[in-house]
Amino acid sequence: MEFIRGTHVNFMGIRKIAYVVSLVLVAVSLGSIALRGLNYGIDFAGGTLLQFRFPREVTTEELRKVLGSVNLEKSVIQRFSPTEVVIRAPKLSQEDQNRLVALLKDSFGSAELLRIEDVGPAVGADLRRMGITALLVAIGGILVYVAFRFEFRPAVTSVLALAHDGLIVVGLVSLLQKEFTIPILAAVLTILGYSINDSIVVMDRVRENLIGRRRGEDLEGVVNQSINEVLSRTINTALTTALPVLALYFFGGKMLQDFALAILVGLVVGTYSSIFVVSALWVDWEKRQPRRR
Repeated sequence: MEFIRGTHVNFMGIRKIAYVVSLVLVAVSLGSIALRGLNYGIDFAGGTLLQFRFPREVTTEELRKVLGSVNLEKSVIQRFSPTEVVIRAPKLSQEDQNRLVALLKDSFGSAELLRIEDVGPAVGADLRRMGITALLVAIGGILVYVAFRFEFRPAVTSVLALAHDGLIVVGLVSLLQKEFTIPILAAVLTILGYSINDSIVVMDRVRENLIGRRRGEDLEGVVNQSINEVLSRTINTALTTALPVLALYFFGGKMLQDFALAILVGLVVGTYSSIFVVSALWVDWEKRQPRRR
């Protein structure tokens, strides 16, 4: 990425445009979540559990191909033995259950239905509550770490950028009505980790340049210099991370497509927020309430 080296982009000069872009994206995300809601997957919404015994060993790929013919390819498949499997599918009517049993019998010669029951969500209310608590503790830990490593204000703007990134990714999942599953949740948490790392790189360079700040040099100039100095590293990191995720999206099958899409969008948004959101919020805070250094 040699063409990026030595850039002198005035990022702070266009930060108001970036604010508008971010506000629109966050507003659309919140509106979609409020109006359309999240399309919870089996892990969160529950479904129908069916246990089968086949006359021979049936691979997961064979089962998923058959399930895909009736739009159940995202069902959870658990293997009890080489010939016994449990299929956890979205809630099925009696007619759908009969159709699935007949399809499996046609595909594998025989399919003995051992058990069928409606099941609740794997991620129950208690687990969701513990997950939210863990997320809040993690965000609090990030706030404390960044405040200790730098200052309180960069810590606050970094956490705001995390909320910005997470909301946009979840909003896209809601807008496209993709199933919100545990892998999607894992993708969101992964993006938060990526985003805070990128933000720390930018703010660390800002801190270094502030130490050597020349008399009369404005704050925006220092931040622009800092972002331009790490721009090559930031974009190279995003691109090298995106390449394997793109491979997952195109060649990983339908089970991994939504996960890869969430990661890809998060990479773009996380890179954008580390360049525009974190430093821009910090600059405006410093200009409105300057402190003696």
